[in-house]
Amino acid sequence: MKKEKKNYQCTYIGGQAVMEGVMMRGKRSMATAVRDPEGVIQIESERLTPPEQRSKFSKLPFIRGVVNFVSSLIDGNRVLMRSADVAVPDEEVQTKAEKWLQEKHKIDLGGIFNVLSVVLGILLAMVIFIALPQWITGYLPTSIFDKTSTGLKGLWFNLVEGGIRILIFIVYVLLIALIPSLKRVYMCHGAEHKTITCYEQGKELTVENVRSCSRVHDRCGTTFLFIVMVVSILVFSLVNVFVAGWLYTGTKFDGLIRFAFKLLMLPVVAGVSYEVLRLLSKTRSKFFLIFKFPGLLLQRLTTREPEDGMIECAITAFKTVLAMDSDPTIPERVFATSGKMSALLKNTKKRFADNGIDEEDAEWIFAMTMDIPKSAVNTEERIIKVSQAKEIIRIADERLTGRPLWYIYGDTDFCGYKIKVDERVLIPRPETEELAMMVVGAASEGDSILDLCTGSGAIAIAAYKELERSNRKVKMTAVDISAEALELAKENAEANEADILFVQSDLFTRLRGRFDIIVSNPPYIPSADIKNLQREVKDYEPKLALDGGADGLDFYRNIAANASKHLNSGGMLIMEVGEGEAAEVVKLFKGNSYSMIVQDFNGVDRYVKIVM
Repeated sequence: MKKEKKNYQCTYIGGQAVMEGVMMRGKRSMATAVRDPEGVIQIESERLTPPEQRSKFSKLPFIRGVVNFVSSLIDGNRVLMRSADVAVPDEEVQTKAEKWLQEKHKIDLGGIFNVLSVVLGILLAMVIFIALPQWITGYLPTSIFDKTSTGLKGLWFNLVEGGIRILIFIVYVLLIALIPSLKRVYMCHGAEHKTITCYEQGKELTVENVRSCSRVHDRCGTTFLFIVMVVSILVFSLVNVFVAGWLYTGTKFDGLIRFAFKLLMLPVVAGVSYEVLRLLSKTRSKFFLIFKFPGLLLQRLTTREPEDGMIECAITAFKTVLAMDSDPTIPERVFATSGKMSALLKNTKKRFADNGIDEEDAEWIFAMTMDIPKSAVNTEERIIKVSQAKEIIRIADERLTGRPLWYIYGDTDFCGYKIKVDERVLIPRPETEELAMMVVGAASEGDSILDLCTGSGAIAIAAYKELERSNRKVKMTAVDISAEALELAKENAEANEADILFVQSDLFTRLRGRFDIIVSNPPYIPSADIKNLQREVKDYEPKLALDGGADGLDFYRNIAANASKHLNSGGMLIMEVGEGEAAEVVKLFKGNSYSMIVQDFNGVDRYVKIVM
C-alpha cells in the first residue's frame, strides 16, 4: 500500500513574533496581529514596495541578504514596539516639556526614543556577540591559539572564538526566556512557525490544524543567526589570513583592529548567510538535514508551544497578508493605541487619500469622537485614549469600505437639526440647506407647504421648525414614493417635534388639494451618469432617489405638467436642480408669471423659482 504524498506548498510569507502576537510579511504587504488586554485581536497592516518596483541592485545575490537583514532589523524593532503599545497600553499624559518641544521645535520625543532603542540594541548586540567573545579569547594560551597567525594556530583561534560566540548566544537565549513577557514572545514565535507550516502542508488554517504542526521551520531567523555565526567563523578566518601578517602590530591596538574588521565584514557575512539559508529552505532532501539540524535544534530554545489565542493572532496576520497581496484595493489598518492625536490623524488622512476618500471625513471622525470643534482638529494637540483610538479606527475602517460617513454615524446635521439617515434615503447635502431656507424666506403665516420627494424629511422638518421659531404657523405635507423613506422621515419628524403630514405618493398621484408653496429636490442624475458617481453614492445611496431618467429631467417634466393643478394662484414652486440643468428646467414651465435661477454658495446655478 502506497504512502499518501503530502500536498506541500511553499510560501513566500515569513514572520516574526511580537508582544502577544505575530507579524507576517509577504511580497506586497505586512500585517501584525496583537491581542490587547481586553482580549480583542487588533491588526495593523501596511503596503510594501512590490518586488517589480524595487531596485534591481537590491535583488542581486548576496546584496539582497544585506538589504533584507537591515530592513528586517528596522521593521522588526518597529513592529515589536508597536505591539508593546497594544499589549501593554499606557494611557500617556503629555508633559508640559513634551508639549513645548512638539509645538515650538517640532521635536517628537517618542520618535527619538524609538531611534535610540534601535541604536542601543545594535550596540548591545555588538558588545555581547563580537566584543565579548573577542575579550574572552584574549585569555587563551598563545602557544596553541594565536590571533595574529595565518596558520593552524590562527584557524584554531577563530574556531574557538566562534564556538564561544555560539555558546554566548545559547546562554543569552536561555536567560531572556526567564523573563515572563519574553517567554510569551517565544510562544508567539511557535505560533508563527506552526501557522506557516500548516499552510505549506496544504491544511486549512484552523486553530486545531495549526496546533498539530511543528514549531520549527527552515526559514526561521534563529537558523539564520546560527548560519551567520558559522559563516562568520569562515569569513573572519579568511580575513585573518590576509591581514594578520601585515596589519597586526603586536600592540594593544590589535584588538580594536580585529573588532573594526569584523564590523566591516558583517555585510559579507549577512549576504552569504542569507544565500545559504535560502538554498537550504528550498530543498526537502534529507541529505541537507545535517546542515539544517543545528539551526532547527536551536529553534527548540527560541520557540515554545503557543496558546490558542496566539495561534489565532498568527492565523489572522497570515490571512491578512494573503488577502492584501492578492487584492491591492484592501486598505491598510492601524492599531488603536494611546498617543498624540496628530499622529493618528495624519495616518487616517493618508489612508483616506490613498483610497480616494475626502480627508475632511477624517477630521469629522476625530472631532465627533474627541468631542471638539472640527476647526480644532488640525490646530490642537491632544492625547487620544485607547478607547477613543479604537472608536476612531472602527469608524475609519468602515468608511474605507465605501460606506458614507453619515450612514455610519446614523444621523447628520441639517440646518442645525439632527436628521437620521441610512441606506433608505439620500444624505442631505449642504446646498439643500439653502433650498430649505428659501422656503422659510418665502412662507407666510398660515401657508400650506408641500415637500415633494421628501426622503429623510430634512427640508420639511427644517422649514417647519424655522418658521415655528419665527412664530409663523404653517401646514406642512411631505410626499415620497418610498414607504421605507417615509418611515424614516416620520421618525425624524417625531424626534424634532415637527407636525408634518406624510403621504406615500408618486409625486402628485395621490394628492388632493392646493398649496401655497411646493418645494422639491427630486432625482436629477442622468441614468448613464450614475455609474460615474463616487463609490459611496452609487454603491450605497438609493438609486431611486438619484435616477432622473435619460437626461435627468423626468421628474421636472412631471412637476411641470401637474404643479399648476396643486398650486394656489400666485403660489411658488422652488426646486433644486443638477449642475447645468437650470435653464432647461425653466423652459419646461410655460405660461408662468415669473421664473428665476439662483446660484448656490459655489456659484453653480442650483435653484429654480417659479411663480404660477
